Amino acid sequence: MDRFAKQIGLNMNTSKTQVMCINSTPHAPITVDSKPLDYVEEFTYLGSLLSKDNACSGDISIRLGKARSTFASLQTIWKSKQYSLKTKLQLYNNNVKSVLPYGSECWRVVESDMKKINAFHNGCLRKI
Repeated sequence: MDRFAKQIGLNMNTSKTQVMCINSTPHAPITVDSKPLDYVEEFTYLGSLLSKDNACSGDISIRLGKARSTFASLQTIWKSKQYSLKTKLQLYNNNVKSVLPYGSECWRVVESDMKKINAFHNGCLRKI
């Protein structure tokens, strides 16, 4: 594999390259420059957590954490009397709710995940 990459000027970094098998088991280790690549159960790709069993709970928890962080960074606005409720809700919709569903088009959402998302949303609205 590395031989073909070098032919077109690409170098493979074996310390950064990982292998994840879905619905199969590897018969032999995959090697590059006679170095075996690491097999992993999950990894982050383009900001989304991909797992071998296609579970999305980990990815949803990460997105909820990022949305919580965004919500917390706007804490002074939520407490301020200077802004109307309408303005605060627009800020919430544009800045916090937009962070949460990033990558959600490939989520397999189960009821427990929906409860976490709804609990986060309702908690934010109560604080606003």
